[in-house]
Formats: sequence, C-alpha cells, structure tokens
Amino acid sequence: MIAIEAVAADVATSAVCRSVGISRASFYRRRQPAGPSTPRRPRAPSPRALVLAERQAVLDTLHSDRFVDQSPAEVHATLLEEQTYLCSPRTMYRVLAGADEVRERRDQARHPAYTKPELVATGPNQVWSWDITKLKGPVKYVYFSLYVILDLFSRYVVGWMVAVNESARLAERLIEQTCAKQGITPHQLTIHADRGAPMRSKLVALLFSDLGIDASHSRPRVSNDNPFSESQFRTFKYRPEFPDRFGSLEHARGVSHDLFVWYNDEHHHSGLSYLTPADVHSGRAATILEVRHRTRLAAYAAHPERFVKGPPRQEALPEAVWINPPAIPTRQDAPGTTIVSPDDPQHGVIGGPPPIVGVQSIGVVNSG
Repeated sequence: MIAIEAVAADVATSAVCRSVGISRASFYRRRQPAGPSTPRRPRAPSPRALVLAERQAVLDTLHSDRFVDQSPAEVHATLLEEQTYLCSPRTMYRVLAGADEVRERRDQARHPAYTKPELVATGPNQVWSWDITKLKGPVKYVYFSLYVILDLFSRYVVGWMVAVNESARLAERLIEQTCAKQGITPHQLTIHADRGAPMRSKLVALLFSDLGIDASHSRPRVSNDNPFSESQFRTFKYRPEFPDRFGSLEHARGVSHDLFVWYNDEHHHSGLSYLTPADVHSGRAATILEVRHRTRLAAYAAHPERFVKGPPRQEALPEAVWINPPAIPTRQDAPGTTIVSPDDPQHGVIGGPPPIVGVQSIGVVNSG
C-alpha cells in the first residue's frame, strides 16, 4: 500500500494495483480513515406481540385439564365457539416453543448402540467368517444360495454348500459337519456373520451352544463388518469360469467345486505373502517361504547389481488378522503386530509364522 501511494501520482492507480495483486477498492478503502462504529439501534418490540401477562394466560389455558391433551388448533376452535380469542394457533405454538414444551409426541424408533465387533485371529481355526450369496439361476428371478465358511487367518474355505434357498436347518448342518471335519474343540472357535435370518436363527444359536462356539455378528446397516467373506465372494465371481447364469443346481455345484479347489490350492493370495490358503492352513507356509528366500539369495549372489535395494529379505506371514482393529492396539491384543485394515481385507499383517496345524480337507455338503 505504501509503494502504491508513492507512485500513484505518476502512474495510473488501477495499473499499479493490478501489478501487485491488490484490488483498487481495497486501496481506496485504506485511504479512508476508520470512523467510529455506529451502535445498532435496539429493535422495538412488535405491536402485535403478546405482553407477558397474555403469554402466561395462553400457557395457563393450554395447561388446563380441559385442553392439556388437545392440539393448539383444536383449542383455538373451541375457544372461538365460546366467543373467546386468545391468539392464533401459530402464536400458541410459539408460546409453547418459548417454554420448551414443543416436541414429537409420537413414539420414534430408537436404535440401540451396537458394539463394534473386534475379532483377531493369530492362527487357523480360531475365527471363521461365513455368509450367503445368490447365484443366478436358469431364468429370471430364480436364484441358488451359496453358503461359504472362510477361515479368517488362512483365508481357507473350510466349508461350502449350494442350496435352492436360505435355510437355518441347512446352515446348521453345514456348520456342524465343517466343525467335525476341522476337529474343532469346545471354546476354540468364534464364528462371525452378518445379521441375516439363518445367521441369527435359534437352530444355529443352539448349535453354537452345544459345540462351545462363540457367535459374533455385524452391526445393523454396516457394510464393512464382514469384509473377508465379501472379498472372497468378489474373487469367486470375477473368475473367467464363473458363468452369467447357472443352468441347474447340479451345474452350480460343479462350477463351485472347481472354483473352490482353485481358490484353496492354486490361488496365491496377496494378503498371505502370495501363498495359497491351503499352504497357510496346513502349516506348509514356513517351508515354502524358506525355499523362496534361498532362491532369491542365489539370484542375488549371481547378479547383485540387479537388486537395487540390497540383499532380499525373508518374507513372513501375517501374525494377526483383525476385523475392526482397535484404534490404539495394545500388547495384550496382538504383540508386536501391524494391524490389517478392515477396508482392505486382501492385505494382511506382517509378523512371524503361524502355528502349525494339521492338514484338513474342504468340506462339501449337498442339500436336498
């Protein structure tokens, strides 16, 4: 501003203001001395406003036993028939609002605060996630139901089933047979699912009680509380072998069988250091990672100049896999781990190798 004042007598003010990025109005406004601020005049009360005594009379009338359960419009109409006028119905509402007596009197749905499920698996057969997805049938509006039980730590599909519909009895049968094949003992396993009807059925709840299994459910209207099952469904349905429609129930079962064999035994999972779910679930992961590391070391010894980051490092398996990890992890939750993001279930947690667990085969249950 001082520089503009110095040259304004010889150069056009608008050109100088443009050259320094200041608007001409700001320059002229700065030249004007700041005058005393004019206090805002208090607003005079409206001549139509009720005085304090009249407002109290309206409140007393509305509080009376005669009108306490009636609306202002009905009270206004009744008083007019009795040749009495206090104020308009809208003014009655204003008076009630000023006394903090206007609220919604109908019963409103109040959703309880559901606890966010926080589950962690440090080895196979500790936490399972299961869900049901629809498969398109031969014609429009005909669907088959694909039940899938997934191990959270190894991403291994421990059990699956294709049926004509969703049924709590079929879900009970699948879970019971899968637990038997995996050798699940009481108080060993937690099974997580969404809040579908088969998941919350009494049959499944009684089965969990008999087998000593802890049940976990997603929160209502929360789409990312069961991310691993949803991610597995996407991998399953984006395979080239997955058809647009299935011709029959037997066709759906045959295609599903081949895809689950590929997923468990051939698919190198990005969240498992590109090991297959079967390798992790059966305990072969440490041996395979050691073979990979020796192969990289041999390549490094032959051509170290090709490894710009230095000698290759030993890969490791996820040490812990979470559903909804806590905001601040503690050592009691997962010692020395980096938490997997629930929004990115394909990526695991880098840590030490998991415990060795015996080889178990996929459970296939047919319905009907």
